[in-house]
Amino acid sequence: MSQIAPDDPHADDVHALLTSHLAFIRAHTGPDDDFSLAADELTDAAVTLYSFRAGDGELLGVAALKHLDDTHAELKSMHTAEAARGRGVGRALVAHLLAVARERGYARVSLETGSGPEWVPARTLYARAGFSECEPFGNYTPHPACTFMTRALH
Repeated sequence: MSQIAPDDPHADDVHALLTSHLAFIRAHTGPDDDFSLAADELTDAAVTLYSFRAGDGELLGVAALKHLDDTHAELKSMHTAEAARGRGVGRALVAHLLAVARERGYARVSLETGSGPEWVPARTLYARAGFSECEPFGNYTPHPACTFMTRALH
């Protein structure tokens, strides 16, 4: 049976998947367009990193929830291992983070993702989970390489 639980961004397999995530982002964005969090930033008290593991412990995906304020959280560092894509890992992680956000009393969850064709699968996943495009939030500013999305929880 698979499990989604908080995890350590410095664990070997988690760190390797996060490194793949950052490599993908950097291959498809300019240096000023990368808003991803490195492993050290994912240990911040405002961030909880979750992993999706198969029953045998194999890491299939990661995603993080970042506290922005008492009513607003951000989905960060969402990445599914290439071999696990198309198996519902991303959908399960998004659903789990939305449930955690509700439990923590947030009214809204937002995210930033790429605007290029490489991010169509991500934007589609988020739209199917109830997210819609919005204006920049938090410390973000409008940027042509970014798509901002949000979802109310209540």
